[in-house]
Amino acid sequence: MTSNQPGASPLRQRMTDDMRMRQLSPKTQAGYLRIVREFARYLKRSPDTATVEDLRNYQLYLVDRGTSPVSLNAAITGLKFFFEITLQKPELMARMQPVRVPRILPVVLSPDEVRRLIAATGNLKHQTALSLAYGTGLRASEVVALKDASGRLMSIKPSA
Repeated sequence: MTSNQPGASPLRQRMTDDMRMRQLSPKTQAGYLRIVREFARYLKRSPDTATVEDLRNYQLYLVDRGTSPVSLNAAITGLKFFFEITLQKPELMARMQPVRVPRILPVVLSPDEVRRLIAATGNLKHQTALSLAYGTGLRASEVVALKDASGRLMSIKPSA
């Protein structure tokens, strides 16, 4: 069963159906469609007429525009889905390889900086939450979701 989108080309509808069959998230589907649309805009013709050289030139175009490695890899992934799954032409993507994403090390606070950070909060509950977060490596969202012994969320927002 296809859910026809009014005004969608048969090629776009096929790609949408392929993504739905694989249960890709709506956000991923929108991203892949955007990527193929931008590639078609670059080509100034239908993307199903692209060649290996067109794809190579598009990747160079993105690099020259300063596209980040993460965005470049997202574009390659969306195009890979389009060419390998929707068009069933994996040979076109054979030379398109993801780029290395530089690893950025986190900033590590000195013991004195940690002490000053925790002491800067005047509230014992906030100091406890910060100490626990730092000592266990919790993320901010995990700290916000902490529960007390009775199972209630521990509000760490300042009370008015």
